[in-house]
Amino acid sequence: MSLQSVRSHLADQAPDIVVIELATSTATVALAAEAHGVEPGQIAKTLLFRVGERSVLIVASGDARIDNRKIREAFAAKAKMLDARTVQDLTGHPVGGVCPFGLATPLPVYCDESLRDFDEVLPAAGTPRSAVRIAPERLAALTRAEWVDVCRTPP
Repeated sequence: MSLQSVRSHLADQAPDIVVIELATSTATVALAAEAHGVEPGQIAKTLLFRVGERSVLIVASGDARIDNRKIREAFAAKAKMLDARTVQDLTGHPVGGVCPFGLATPLPVYCDESLRDFDEVLPAAGTPRSAVRIAPERLAALTRAEWVDVCRTPP
């Protein structure tokens, strides 16, 4: 169902984007980077947080780390990462396949500035074995995301 919801969303919004399905798992940044032959930073990880009274998706570079101070400043509230079951319930996607496409529940999407370090990033596509290749600006446009600066990147 999850992969199908992503395919349906992309067919409607961006029919030129191809979903890549692999035989190996891409459930972690390291596995995904190796499988796709890219650096870990190009993997666009999607994380779900409870911020105040709402849930938000943050898409960030694979090698970036959430900065608690920055996220508190950006959202004027403390953020708490949600558990795997809640993530699947709200997004319709299992952990390792979470992406901002084809969501089960409408959620606000935020793209971290760390994505702009790359011409192309690879977010998952609803399963731990699928992804898409997309420019960060297009990712933000397709998901109606706002840009935020809530991560620390490696030196």
